[in-house]
Amino acid sequence: MISRIDLRGTAFPEGGIDRDLLPRAEFDVEAALDTVRPICADVRHRGTRAVIEYGERFDGVRVAQLRVPQQALDDALDGLDPEVRAALQESIRRARLVHLRQRRTDVTTQVVPGGTVTERWVPVERVGLYVPGGLAVYPSSVVMNVVPAQEAGVSGIAVASPPQKEFGGSPHPTILAACALLGVTEVYAAGGAQAIAMFAYGTDECRPVELVTGPGNIYVAAAKRLLKGRIGIDAEAGPTEIAILADAGADAGLVAADLISQAEHDTLAAAVLVTTSADLADAVDKELGIRVAAARHRERITAALTGRQSATVLVDALAQGLDVVNAYAAEHLEIHTEDAPAVAARVRNAGAVFVGPHSPVSLGDYCAGSNHVLPTGGCACHSSGLSVQSFLRGIHVVDYSRAALADVAHHVVTLAEAEDLPAHGAAVTARFEELLP
Repeated sequence: MISRIDLRGTAFPEGGIDRDLLPRAEFDVEAALDTVRPICADVRHRGTRAVIEYGERFDGVRVAQLRVPQQALDDALDGLDPEVRAALQESIRRARLVHLRQRRTDVTTQVVPGGTVTERWVPVERVGLYVPGGLAVYPSSVVMNVVPAQEAGVSGIAVASPPQKEFGGSPHPTILAACALLGVTEVYAAGGAQAIAMFAYGTDECRPVELVTGPGNIYVAAAKRLLKGRIGIDAEAGPTEIAILADAGADAGLVAADLISQAEHDTLAAAVLVTTSADLADAVDKELGIRVAAARHRERITAALTGRQSATVLVDALAQGLDVVNAYAAEHLEIHTEDAPAVAARVRNAGAVFVGPHSPVSLGDYCAGSNHVLPTGGCACHSSGLSVQSFLRGIHVVDYSRAALADVAHHVVTLAEAEDLPAHGAAVTARFEELLP
């Protein structure tokens, strides 16, 4: 079911394995720009009417207005299954515990007597949080977007999620209930590129935002790329990924179950096993055959596991396995090895690392307290997952006295002359002209 890449006996170059040798889904955001560019331009010029019409075209339902009435939020919360409500409340509680500790404090450094630089951390004023629709319902994405924004101190939070024909054009009731639990009152029935354009340009119903976060399909990612600069973005999220680094002692059933858990998302989801044990690989194949056949979404899972983005990678030693997973830079990386904490400490590139047999990715998706909005497509080698820091901006505040400026003025003038920018130096010497002969 899942293909194999045998790297045993391969000498890895000093710089590490070539990332192009590893499985990855085809996700051409650049090509999708041609599709989303006219949509975004139309929303810019026609506003709400354009967003409504694209919702009718792509989601199959026409809404009277984009903003979800408060009564619909209240009704969704009142109608929420008590067990789901309790689970969401626990997810929120744990996420707040983790994200509260991420809030940075202002730091003032005295550079010289009379000269200080303070780094202030200021929240973005207004954010747009995107919660996808599609094949599944994602109230957990509401939690993962809203909690860090709230803990950062963002004053204006708007959520957009696609209209659902089944619910008369509103986003899914569980999405609305999650918003209500978190105290979010500004929710829009808008999806896809048109929702990102609505956030970026604003409409008569929705004021523009400074930052947009949250995962979505390729058209959401393309719209974020197109509009980056007008708005800040967290990332261009691609299909979900799980990589598992395992040795001969790993439990094949657990490994298979975890690979399936992410393959369940969609047909482009990536499931990658990196192991030193061919026997484990065989056992996982056997478990996959049994478990996929019994899965509710077996067609989707089968497509994901048999796609070019999924594979079992065989390596000679754990050190090579680490080279592979660091090159792959997975969104989610599980460690199923002897002394898993020590191995996890050697991981450099991953959106999130799950240590040992009792820390599955599913825990992180919902109730670990960590954030599940994570870099995909190898971007974990340079980018981080969503956090409180995503919603903060660092501002340097420079405060020098006359004496402190005078003490360093000659250095400023020298460097300005070296860069052939004499007016820079003159801006300093002008403050002391009365002292010149």
